[in-house]
Amino acid sequence: MTSPFDVLLPTTERALLHRVALAQSEGRSPSFVGAVARDGAMVWSGSRSCVDGHAPDADTQYRIGSLTKVFTAVLVMRLRDEGLLDLNDPLEKHLSGTGVGEVTIAQLLGHSAGLAAETPAPWWERTPGTVRPELADVLGDDPLVHPVGRLHHYSNPGYTLLGSLVEAVRGVSWEEALRGEILEPLGMTRTSAQPVAPHAGGWAVHPWADVMLPEPSEDLGVMAPAGQLWSTAEDLCRFAGFLAQGDDRVLGAASVEEMRTPAAPPGAGEWEGGYGLGVQLARKDGRTLVGHTGSLPGFVACLWVSVEDGVAAVALANATSGPLTSVVAADLVRIVADAEPRFPEPWRPLPAAEVDQKLLELTGPWYWGTYAYGLRLGSDRSVVLEPLRGAGRRATFRALPDGGWIGLNGYYAGERLRVVRRADGSVSHLDLASFVFTREPYEQGDAVPGGVDEAGWRGL
Repeated sequence: MTSPFDVLLPTTERALLHRVALAQSEGRSPSFVGAVARDGAMVWSGSRSCVDGHAPDADTQYRIGSLTKVFTAVLVMRLRDEGLLDLNDPLEKHLSGTGVGEVTIAQLLGHSAGLAAETPAPWWERTPGTVRPELADVLGDDPLVHPVGRLHHYSNPGYTLLGSLVEAVRGVSWEEALRGEILEPLGMTRTSAQPVAPHAGGWAVHPWADVMLPEPSEDLGVMAPAGQLWSTAEDLCRFAGFLAQGDDRVLGAASVEEMRTPAAPPGAGEWEGGYGLGVQLARKDGRTLVGHTGSLPGFVACLWVSVEDGVAAVALANATSGPLTSVVAADLVRIVADAEPRFPEPWRPLPAAEVDQKLLELTGPWYWGTYAYGLRLGSDRSVVLEPLRGAGRRATFRALPDGGWIGLNGYYAGERLRVVRRADGSVSHLDLASFVFTREPYEQGDAVPGGVDEAGWRGL
């Protein structure tokens, strides 16, 4: 039986198709495909083409360029989760002889390794990979253009190194690992390293005249992990669901969330966006989007996911420049999220097994100095500490097996919260990264750092 939320309202569908039509027309693209997914399932797709009666659909392959990097990053994170490497490992530990072995795996994932943005000439996107058969050909004589770890500087050669890292640790080709570890488990049967019909052809559109020129479609060789893939709107909607929720067959939810977390400070003028571990981050229309853009000669692409809204959008076009797929994908997310916001989950009480009287005793107001905070319980014995008024540091804390909690976000991410008890077992205070939270503000006899004035509170 079809849920009413599995389909969009006709007015929403018309607004989506209008946006795609506008993108194809204004972007002067031979064709343009858009698609939207809600909670991991595609609920709409639409397209426009310059050829009457031959519009592509959600099963038509387009080249997705740097969207490939997200897949490469997932392969690396799988190696980490299996204990085969650590993200803080220097590259040299697993892949020797590169000349940049001091950079860490995490720095490569987040583009903070200081590597050059591109390979030495000729332009790698328009020449066959046989021109650069070895990593040395990709890196050149001076691979580092910035101090290692100091700033975000996007690097295509960096993801070539990560693809070679996967091959070195797995003992199979990057393409074989990709197919067996990501594409097959997620059912992405129309995503491949080489085009499989039906697929769009890549075109360059003259900037000053309405004429076109075919673009070459090269096999990128060792550069493949940076931008080789072809995919469809429907397959990318499946992948969007994975980026939002994780999938234990590929990568668990916690590791996918780690990928979506900023990994390095943005460069100058990039404050509206950032980069996680293989994932681009952007703020658009008041919401956070995660995913990636992509381009290769003849093609531009974008996948954006709003995890909070449960909405994802794909935009694919077969023109070298013109169509603003990043803007269009963000607009498709906005159209659906604003017109048909997701329904919140029904409120339900905690399961009886999670109700702990000792935890209940900790709920309610606490004071850090004179700042008032409230502590409430979440699921799985988690707690949330938030200011009761004014500005303050809010954080969620996950319960630890040995007692206490660890911060998951904000200022207190990674910091320990623990309950300190008196000799008689009663609660004295909460200790959070050396900050003391007491039941009353500056109460006599409480464990307040620096003590409390003996005269106590007073008037003027």
